[in-house]
Amino acid sequence: MLGMQLGELVGGTPPGVDEALDIVAGFDEALAHGFGRLGEEQGASLTALAGALAGSPLGGPVAEAVEKVAAGSVAETHLVTLAGARTALFGAVHDALAGRLDAALGRSRNAWEDAGPGAAGADNLLSGARSWLAEVAIAGWRGVDHDLVSASDQTVEAVLAEPRLRGLGVLLDGLAAELRASCPVATMERLPARRWGDLWARGMLLSHPGTPGQAAETVSGRLLVLGVDVHEHATAVQVQVHALLESAGGQTRMVRASVGAAKVDTIVGPAVWRLLGDHPVLLGALAERRTLDVQDLSLIGGDLVWDDGRAKAGDSADPFAAARVQLGEALAPATPPLDRHPVRIAEPVLLEGYAVSGTALELDGQTLEIDLERLPASGPLTPKIVAASSACIGLVRWDGRWTVQPLAVQATVKKKPVEAHNGDWSLGPTDPKVVKAEARAGDAVAVLRERAGRLLRR
Repeated sequence: MLGMQLGELVGGTPPGVDEALDIVAGFDEALAHGFGRLGEEQGASLTALAGALAGSPLGGPVAEAVEKVAAGSVAETHLVTLAGARTALFGAVHDALAGRLDAALGRSRNAWEDAGPGAAGADNLLSGARSWLAEVAIAGWRGVDHDLVSASDQTVEAVLAEPRLRGLGVLLDGLAAELRASCPVATMERLPARRWGDLWARGMLLSHPGTPGQAAETVSGRLLVLGVDVHEHATAVQVQVHALLESAGGQTRMVRASVGAAKVDTIVGPAVWRLLGDHPVLLGALAERRTLDVQDLSLIGGDLVWDDGRAKAGDSADPFAAARVQLGEALAPATPPLDRHPVRIAEPVLLEGYAVSGTALELDGQTLEIDLERLPASGPLTPKIVAASSACIGLVRWDGRWTVQPLAVQATVKKKPVEAHNGDWSLGPTDPKVVKAEARAGDAVAVLRERAGRLLRR
């Protein structure tokens, strides 16, 4: 990315974005208050939502839903409609921001193809999930107590057991866990209203029969890894690999491949890679910076359904060279309807020739904030190395402002060139200090597995 392109990106917010976000904030405040006891201010917020969508196909249904809810007649269908309205408004914000990013980068993007309704079945489970989310909306976040959270336990367990509904199950389980940890919510000084509103709206739509499906295709070719984004929480870890897919006779495409595992909160830092041992080909390619030759993998949108048995490591490859030569011309994937949200924007870019000042990089008089909080403890990237860098492969994100999350950097440390990537420690740390620290702390994964084995043998 050049300074001129950076200026086009950060030079102001697209028209209508701030107004749309204000309407969503009003809706979230009404949700926090509870749809079963709306006051005048909350009713006005819902009316504003209906007004914003008046000229869209959702205009009529949303106006009716707002009227019914304001009158105290709250039905699940009305709540699904309101969730759809909130999601549509965020979708418009996403499209405006993504359009500005594509224009600044000169990036072409694949068109979305509607695959029709998703898989049918399990209607009773969907109904149970929808019913609990409706109860939460009627009570409002500040009305949530232990009894209301506990009412979800049976539903969450049943949904998690159904493979077709695993995404919905994980969402419900996570939301219930956050609410349980926050109970009684009424005593909280500050609510994560935006986050909980996102989870509630997505849950309502995913639990509605006929949620749009995504078309899948089978692809083969060569993967050039650009970088790795590590998502780590107390109970789960996911590694998302951003790469370029070269296919015979086709345009190079930007793709993602994700693998994950359950964990406990005592497994942190480089130890999380040991949980992903079922993917040795992928981990080896990350650690050794090699290409991957893949055969007959499913591609849904921009996401590869990873199968380690259908991949083999290829030649050594320089991610920075791949980004310089091919990233600018690669075809970006379309964004599925339910993923059209500004927080889901995470576009790989190459930045070169900048200087770091504080927590921002400066390039030709333009500045871009660096998201240092997303640097994972499982790799060699540190704020110090980032501060000494002059080239970066990162993910451009938007959270009220544009930022870049480094995935790999080239830097000069003690007058020596250094290159660090998030995936460098996928087969174990290479920093002697980290190796010694891990040896002193012991192998938490091995200990937990040994204890689990004892329990199973009893």
